[in-house]
Amino acid sequence: MRSTHLALAGLMLLTCSGLACSGNEEAITGEEDELTSLTARSRVLRFEGVVYVDPQAADSTILEVARKQSQTGFGALLGLEISVKHRELADIDTATFKKRPVKVFDTNNPSDRGRSKLEVRYQYKDTALVPVKLSRRTALPLALLGGAFNTDVNRKVIVEACTKNDKEARDDAESGLLWYNFNPSKASCKKAITDEQARIEADTATLEDPRTQITQSRLDRLYVPVTMSLASDRTEQGATYPEYDKLFTQGVAPGKFTIGMLSGRLEHHRVEAYKDGGYYEWLDMLGTIFEKHPTMALTKIEPAENLTTLTVAGKRLDGLKFSDVIQWMVYDTGYPTGLSSAEKTELKLKMGQKLDNHWLTFQMPVTVTVGGGAPKDMIVELNTSFGADDDPAPHKRAIKTSDVFIYNGHSYIGYGPLDPSNFRASDFPPTYQLFFIDGCVSYNYYNEGYFLLKPGGTKMLDTITNGIEAPEYQSGLANGLFISKLIDGSVPSYQSLLLAAKATDSMRAADGEVDNGYHPSRTPIRIVKR
Repeated sequence: MRSTHLALAGLMLLTCSGLACSGNEEAITGEEDELTSLTARSRVLRFEGVVYVDPQAADSTILEVARKQSQTGFGALLGLEISVKHRELADIDTATFKKRPVKVFDTNNPSDRGRSKLEVRYQYKDTALVPVKLSRRTALPLALLGGAFNTDVNRKVIVEACTKNDKEARDDAESGLLWYNFNPSKASCKKAITDEQARIEADTATLEDPRTQITQSRLDRLYVPVTMSLASDRTEQGATYPEYDKLFTQGVAPGKFTIGMLSGRLEHHRVEAYKDGGYYEWLDMLGTIFEKHPTMALTKIEPAENLTTLTVAGKRLDGLKFSDVIQWMVYDTGYPTGLSSAEKTELKLKMGQKLDNHWLTFQMPVTVTVGGGAPKDMIVELNTSFGADDDPAPHKRAIKTSDVFIYNGHSYIGYGPLDPSNFRASDFPPTYQLFFIDGCVSYNYYNEGYFLLKPGGTKMLDTITNGIEAPEYQSGLANGLFISKLIDGSVPSYQSLLLAAKATDSMRAADGEVDNGYHPSRTPIRIVKR
């Protein structure tokens, strides 16, 4: 097992020392096109695709076919660590359609009389998160998948040439998710694209009138070469901040600053909690928080459980503490004396069963002074649970009852319990909130959807999401450092919060913050632990 604090020294340079702190960070300035991210830049992405449909196809039918093609750009971009705002690149404007009647000829069949098709070119435009290493590029040669890609034979060809060709890629292809793994930047895929294009051009040279005719090889192509253009997108300069004045004066619960943290199961099949990597990361997160904030204490568990006693191999163990569980699971130490290896395993199993899918409440009393107001006693409250899977109920509970909502777990390719389609506006409190959704490609899956649902949009909601796939390893550490920084009294900027969670930075970016009004120089906030 890894040590929780391998990256601690480097990541905590910006933490606040001492018992009381105030907002005194210097502004962090950057280039004109910098957004609130350590590793990404915002760009306007455009490309043109082409599809072939029946001559009488309605725009609604064309749109459906075009979306199936543009969706394959998701994997093409993800291979370069680029993520777009609109879900699976589905936001195509029918006003961009350019239609051309054509006849399709099989150039290998001299007697072919041709058949009619409608060629439709469409344009796609979106906001993209681009890694810093590509931030000076203005164009990227990539490819989409052609309409003939989704047959058994063609899927096998594409998987071998244009994916990792591992079990996951092969299984995904069989279940209709080939588009997620398609990577035209792979050397073998580039060769396949070039070879196919050469064959199409050779066939096209034999046509009598290329202006009105296309070859069967073009219609049946597996790859559609495209150029993805990238243009500058002006975003907020300098340090940006959560609306701390609202968090400490207008929260979901009077007199509290409430953080809801939901940790999902990470194994792909259900196992006992103590065997699930998500359980380890959850406890690692809590241990990281408690080390920085030792006055935070467990006050409630739902459903009710007695965590102070367990019976292991007929032995009654009393006086157990929650901090002991962290020592067992994260450090493999701190066990009651006299336990064998098998009994230690039984201890972890039974305690995991008591904690699995339970809500734990930890509280830290503080005194908060906002601006020139009088000091007020408050509670910093952390409500947290491990074991979330595909049931939306715990996710809805956490979002409804939290000022800051944090999720660490699988994204289910966007169709899981956090899918915005599972929510209504009434599932959100009317107060200002901050969401940190630490799952794979959460920028594409959730970002825009929640802004559309949340009453007040970006004025009442900020998000932190990941542009690419996020690592499971050290996710608990990153979440713990993020929460610790958020509540340490330094009133950290988004840049500082992202730096605290840098251990798993996956082109992580804050959004919705451009219209925030809070700045510590105008409204200083002082937090003292009681």
